[in-house]
Amino acid sequence: MITDEDKERVRQATDLVQLVSETVVLRPRGNDFWGCCPFHHEKSPSFHVTPSTGLWHCFGCNSGGDVFDYVMRREGLDFLDAVRYLADRAHIDIDDAPRGGAPRGPKRTRVIDALEAAQSAYALRLMRGRSDAAAEARRYFAGRGFNSDICSRWHLGFADPGVSLMRELTAQGFSRAELEAADLVSSRSGRARDQFYNRVMFPIHDEQGRCIGFGGRVMGDAKPKYLNTRETSVFHKSKHMFAFDYAKESIAAKGYAIVTEGYMDVISMHEAGFTNTVAALGTALSLEHVRTLSRFAKTIVCMFDGDAAGQHAAQAAVRFTESTKAALTCVVLPDNQDPDEFLKTHGSEAMSEQLRGARPLIDFVLDKTLETRDLSSPGLRLEVLDEVAKILAPLKDSYLLDSYVQQVVGRLGVDAEAAKRKIRETPVEEVEDASTRYGAQARYQGGRGQSRQARPASPVEDGPNYDEFAYDYVPEDFGSDVDPAIGAAPVKAAPAGPSTFGDDALSTEDRTQLRAERNLLALLAKNPDAFRPYADRISTFSWADARHETIAWAILGTPEGTTPADAVNLATRACPDAPRILSASEFDATSGWDESKNVEFVVGEAEIRSLDRRIAQLTSGLSSADPEAMRAALVELGQLRERRARVRAEQPLE
Repeated sequence: MITDEDKERVRQATDLVQLVSETVVLRPRGNDFWGCCPFHHEKSPSFHVTPSTGLWHCFGCNSGGDVFDYVMRREGLDFLDAVRYLADRAHIDIDDAPRGGAPRGPKRTRVIDALEAAQSAYALRLMRGRSDAAAEARRYFAGRGFNSDICSRWHLGFADPGVSLMRELTAQGFSRAELEAADLVSSRSGRARDQFYNRVMFPIHDEQGRCIGFGGRVMGDAKPKYLNTRETSVFHKSKHMFAFDYAKESIAAKGYAIVTEGYMDVISMHEAGFTNTVAALGTALSLEHVRTLSRFAKTIVCMFDGDAAGQHAAQAAVRFTESTKAALTCVVLPDNQDPDEFLKTHGSEAMSEQLRGARPLIDFVLDKTLETRDLSSPGLRLEVLDEVAKILAPLKDSYLLDSYVQQVVGRLGVDAEAAKRKIRETPVEEVEDASTRYGAQARYQGGRGQSRQARPASPVEDGPNYDEFAYDYVPEDFGSDVDPAIGAAPVKAAPAGPSTFGDDALSTEDRTQLRAERNLLALLAKNPDAFRPYADRISTFSWADARHETIAWAILGTPEGTTPADAVNLATRACPDAPRILSASEFDATSGWDESKNVEFVVGEAEIRSLDRRIAQLTSGLSSADPEAMRAALVELGQLRERRARVRAEQPLE
């Protein structure tokens, strides 16, 4: 669990304008900022950032919230991982140990510092080591086509058996507990020793480029061939990928990602120009990998080996076909070559041709399953049906199941309905999945998780050349249809998007009242003190949304002098949906009045809509009321209508 105090520390340490400016060109208008929304294509800026409250909102697609909501949307994270992401970004250690769990080990920042120091030490031993072992490591990389520039660019290194990393890092001030927490030192044999020994080293980085682990490869035939950092507080093999920090910008620019199986393959692909390549870390492609890549990519191309292990990996990945917005496709290189071998033999143009021929993953797996099996007898065909059922079992509830089944029933000679029953009755085999281990299922109260839409896979179009990708859209010019004084509000009204709150199904009257209430709440959060004289009036409102009333009184209950940021924080504690609600008004941004007139207007407008609501409720009940109740209702109706007329007359004129 992450405490409220840690969440607030992270919130206060994060500059929302700076964070958004990493991917959006923002221009000031008064104290606020406007830009083109990073979540949908638009020419007129409708994306609004309010630094004083720490809130953002797009009036085009109706998404909005606070800094955590922004990171969740931009990075595809759940709430808890969004807090961790921003904490790491701000170099803040947070206590995220489970309640009642074991005491926390060394701080994450110290673990990462130790790994960064190890990366430097390993690199120095490779490039400048004078031992015979270091010379052999240099010859090994040179034999693979990796010169000193490549080794330096990728921070490659060598764990020299003649030099103690533990002694060196201890001299730099790292404790043994910190080195063990980083898996640089092991005590499993009864005494402390270096974890990596006589191996060439491939550092693994997180998304921000910090070293979080290593892959060590032997230069001969010793086993294990590869030794990876074990699971630590900063490194999770089913969550992280090799070279993702190098590749993510290229993935966003090209619109697709290539996933290979080895470190050497990734480096060779990058050096050949395929800079959108990553690798899983000693594990099958996981749902967490797929979700991470789909934040940047429209298509994920899995480059599997042609052997049985590659086929198994492809089958395991089928389950993610509809768990992500990215299309899953695959390429199997000829003659069982890996990417490094293929590039050395055939070159980059031939690799581009292979990528252009990428097939939807599920089509490849089903075809490969049928092509490699004997279908000459009914019994053999039923055996293959069992195998197909295991492959498709994770998709048994898919609306595309009929189309998947049609791909195989004709060739197997089985009944389609019987095949579907078989698939639905087949239990889903367990596959290691990062989402269950790292909290992707955890959701902040109030439902801050994001849903993913399923989409059928499609092949790569014309190789590595995807141009349209909304995430990476940063306009160089806001265009001629924008007020040249921008930040001024857009000259053209932003297109109406789907309601963030599901208002589309409501009546016009209800939508009008909700809008009036949100206008009031947005201004209330920006200046609580300006609304305190109106507290008695606000207390009489009949609110259309109970959350709005909760937010209003959470803010009005604060002491005088409360800052906008503190007001939003307190409102969020009372109502987790507060950031989205408080950011969803454009009234202040489009009004030409001064603050006092704005406050007077939104209070009056919210009261008028509240009175309308109460009048409608009383009117609808008149026909069924007894005479006494009817007389009381008529008296109240007269008072309400009189009050409504008075408030309407006092409203500021436009």
